[in-house]
Amino acid sequence: MRQTKERYLVDEDGTRIGVVIDITDYEKIVEDLDELAAIRAYDLATASGDEAIPFEQAIKEIESERE
Repeated sequence: MRQTKERYLVDEDGTRIGVVIDITDYEKIVEDLDELAAIRAYDLATASGDEAIPFEQAIKEIESERE
């Protein structure tokens, strides 16, 4: 696991109200969140038990419903 150096923003009472992180750490966090969202979407799709169809077929079905 990667170590990050956090810097905290505090209010006048010394209570932490925010955090500052390096941009590279932020970008890695966003990348990891995107990957996690894709994993969760895949898990939901496979758990639904629906039959998978090719992308091209799905587009054709959607377009035919619009007509």
